[in-house]
Amino acid sequence: MPPTVLMLEDDAERLVRFRAAAIRLGIELVVWRDAHRMIAELAPLLPTAKLVSLDHDLEPEGDTDPSDGLDVAKYLANLPPVCPVIIHTSNGVRGDAMAGEFELTGWRHHRVPPLGDDWIEVDWFRTVRRAFRMKR
Repeated sequence: MPPTVLMLEDDAERLVRFRAAAIRLGIELVVWRDAHRMIAELAPLLPTAKLVSLDHDLEPEGDTDPSDGLDVAKYLANLPPVCPVIIHTSNGVRGDAMAGEFELTGWRHHRVPPLGDDWIEVDWFRTVRRAFRMKR
């Protein structure tokens, strides 16, 4: 069974690129577009997760508020650390707040700002590989 990465991301174009990178890495992505749903469904998946990757800003689908990545970070911060986290948001202030949640509770985390046209294929890809090597 391939390693599992749990991801909060709502941008369809990014997801196509994340999925292509996941195939190259030999990992399985489990993706949520809504922070509330991710939090509700995380518990059984966390024990075997190798990485969590979080965006912050999420666009609503219809009238439903999807919340944001900071809510997921706060949820995770109340649990014992189980795997590294990548924060891949362009929202610098809220990304800092997410990182702060992890710093206070001992979760290893990395920031991968979405800069440039190939940040998923280069920066995120490299960070995932490095996080997996460090875990072993």
